[in-house]
Amino acid sequence: MSPREVVGAALRNGIDLIGVCDHNSAENVLAVKKAGIRNGLAVLGGMEVTSSEEAHILAFFDDDDDLLDFQKFIYDNLEGENDGHTFGLQVIADDEDGVTGFCDRLLIGATSLTAESIVAKARASKGESLVIAAHVDREAFSIIGQLGFIPDSLVFDAVEVSANANIAEVKKKIPDCVRYPVITSSDAHSPGDIGKRFTSFVLEEGTVAEIKKALNGKEGRKAEC
Repeated sequence: MSPREVVGAALRNGIDLIGVCDHNSAENVLAVKKAGIRNGLAVLGGMEVTSSEEAHILAFFDDDDDLLDFQKFIYDNLEGENDGHTFGLQVIADDEDGVTGFCDRLLIGATSLTAESIVAKARASKGESLVIAAHVDREAFSIIGQLGFIPDSLVFDAVEVSANANIAEVKKKIPDCVRYPVITSSDAHSPGDIGKRFTSFVLEEGTVAEIKKALNGKEGRKAEC
């Protein structure tokens, strides 16, 4: 999942816009964005954060400074050191796939932050942010799986349904999903999975601000799973 490999796989599958959300880190996002610009692919920078309740939350930002500030907030509340022999090396790459370093933090672990505090921090960004409850249909690592419902205090822009799930069935099973726009994505952890599931958007440009309009059907923008 190197920057050039991610961009190449997306383009081969006819994708115009991708979101990059590594677990609890954004250290490779800017490299993917740079590789995307060079090849005509729009890239949204984000993170997939694990809350103290062990629920996964997606946060995207239009402004790179907001993303890096959010990463610092997460890093300040993430304990543990990665064991490369057990979990593998966590490579930091440049836009040409050169290795520039390794992340020693235990990125597979949960932060000490509640879901509410993660959402609040994302919402406090200077520029536009997009906050999504990840794979809500899963029993593990989802806000529904961990809490059983979506608290009113968590203001999400959308909920994400897993790649292999039927959206209509998920809405029947999880009534809370009806309260929010629904998206679906590949949640790819390997290049072969990129583009296996996607959401179609009608946008003027590939930005968080435009996607928020599409999710709410504003100004001619649209979103369809």
